[in-house]
Amino acid sequence: MITVLIADDHSLVRNILQRVLERAGDIQIVAVAADGQEAVEQAVLHSPNVAVVDVSMPCLNGIDATKQICACCPQTRVLMLSMEANPQYVHQGIQAGALGYVLKDGVRDELIIAIRSVYQGNPYFSKQISEVARHFIQ
Repeated sequence: MITVLIADDHSLVRNILQRVLERAGDIQIVAVAADGQEAVEQAVLHSPNVAVVDVSMPCLNGIDATKQICACCPQTRVLMLSMEANPQYVHQGIQAGALGYVLKDGVRDELIIAIRSVYQGNPYFSKQISEVARHFIQ
C-alpha cells in the first residue's frame, strides 16, 4: 500500500483527489493539508511514501514546503501538482527535491500513474512539460 499526503489549498480539489486516489486500490491517504506549513507538519507526523504538493499554497508555497519535506522526511518522495506548465516552477520543484510534476488538467488517471512511478523512485512529468523537465534533471 502506498501512503500519500495530499496538500492543496482548495478543499474541493483535496476532496476530489482523495476520492480518485482511494479508488486506485493500492493508495491510502494518510493525511491532507490546506497549506504548505500544514503539509510539512503532516509529513513529519505521518511519514507518507509520497506527498502530492500543490505549487501555489498560502503560508508556505509548495516549492518551499517541498524543500522542508525532503529535508526532514527523506523517505517521503514529493510529486508537485500545478495548473501551470511554467518552466520556472518545474525547475524550482526539481531543485527543491521533487521527483515529479503533474498538471491538474490531466490529473485523474495520470496522477495515479505518477504516484506509483515516484513511489518506485522514478521521475514522472506530465507530457506537456516532460521536455522542459528533462532539461533540468540532466
